[in-house]
Amino acid sequence: MGYLTLKNVDFAYGKSDFIIKNTSLQLFQEDFTAVVGPNGSGKTTLGKLMAGLLKPQNGTVMIDGTDSNSMSLGAIGKRVGYLFQNPEKQIFAPTVYEELTFPLEIKGTEKKVVERKAKEAMEVFQISHLSKAFPFTLSQGEKQRLALAAIFIHEPKFLILDEPTTGLDKERKVVLSGILKNFQHEGVGMVVISHDEAFVEEHATRVIKMMGGKIIEDTRKSFRS
Repeated sequence: MGYLTLKNVDFAYGKSDFIIKNTSLQLFQEDFTAVVGPNGSGKTTLGKLMAGLLKPQNGTVMIDGTDSNSMSLGAIGKRVGYLFQNPEKQIFAPTVYEELTFPLEIKGTEKKVVERKAKEAMEVFQISHLSKAFPFTLSQGEKQRLALAAIFIHEPKFLILDEPTTGLDKERKVVLSGILKNFQHEGVGMVVISHDEAFVEEHATRVIKMMGGKIIEDTRKSFRS
């Protein structure tokens, strides 16, 4: 069984028609999976179902062997990190440092551990110089790296990224690529929802193509280091 497993999943927003239709899928930690397809094909909705942020009307979504319906968002967050297309949706604190430390503090993590983890995360994502900055004044790339740092401080085993290269120049894409390759080498599974063909070509070991809420193609590629 995959780390994330969808079985006969249907999903609709409200009383509208199903956006995701009878979808079954297994996703493995050793893969870097890209989900591609035109706007409106259901890519983002599928990603949120994978991450347990949405619950299916029919079928099941299993995360590391557990039905996501029975898991709290906190329990899911320890296993799966989700990066929104707009990182501002997951940023809330008055400083970069507090963005990283506050979730750990409210869980009762020891102060020394909180400080160490925050320092390590800022170094890995190259935002140490921004520790006292107001997050909403950061550039798109800096906001993205902050959101990723806030996810990885919880050490998830799987990561889902929705259009992670949007708004990034060539230099920042290189930085992001290096960070993701490092985590891939450490065994973190990844799904990237993307229109960026060059980014997909560079990273993906598996490409899933969607159309009309269904998977129409699932191709595995040779591993790229």
